[in-house]
Amino acid sequence: MTYLWLKAGHVIFVIFWMAGLFMLPRYFVYHQEAAPGSPENALWTEREGKLLRIIMWPSLIVVWVLGLSLAWVSGAFGQGWFHAKLALVLVLSAYHVWLAGYHKTLAAGERRLTGKQLRLLNEVPGITAAFIVVLVVIKPF
Repeated sequence: MTYLWLKAGHVIFVIFWMAGLFMLPRYFVYHQEAAPGSPENALWTEREGKLLRIIMWPSLIVVWVLGLSLAWVSGAFGQGWFHAKLALVLVLSAYHVWLAGYHKTLAAGERRLTGKQLRLLNEVPGITAAFIVVLVVIKPF
């Protein structure tokens, strides 16, 4: 029963985290169109900050705690598919940290990426999540 509760919580918080990973780059596209120092710029900075602070960071922490707990309870640490999944979750976590950094860059008025580049970056979590789901469901190795 513990395993099922851990699994349910993990899936719930993965959904919250993934929603944030999809939303934040979209916010960046709109934020980038606002003039640095404008009221609209400040509004996007506030929205991004709230998304990170209220949804994304807490979800990331809970995903890791519950995911590692699931791995411990199920004995997944010794399985190849889990190592691959863990590597991909590390990629998503690094992407999350990069997004948080880019939020600060935009808040400071710097526009390092184009809207097109940000839209392409928005594909990272979807593609990575697809591989993770295949690894967890199929367990190919």
